[in-house]
Amino acid sequence: MQPQGHTQVMVRLADYEQSPQAACDGPRFRFVQGMDVSVEDDGFPAATLEELQRRGHRIVTIDDYNQFGSAQLIWKLDGGYFVASDPRRDGQAVGF
Repeated sequence: MQPQGHTQVMVRLADYEQSPQAACDGPRFRFVQGMDVSVEDDGFPAATLEELQRRGHRIVTIDDYNQFGSAQLIWKLDGGYFVASDPRRDGQAVGF
């Protein structure tokens, strides 16, 4: 899951211009094998999941967020930092 999670967060940052916190918060999915895709049990629009099924994917909804990794981000800005902590784990974004 690690490279899949990294890719999903980076796509959210680069392509969708989300903040680090929004990129961490977004729903995650995992390609399992073949056409099997695991998704978190909330966050994905029903239309997205329906379209994946229409294209032949078997969607497995999982309510165990440990299956989808987590992220802690530090984004260096001019004169400061933007930090984010994934809600899937205990953690806190703190600066001092």
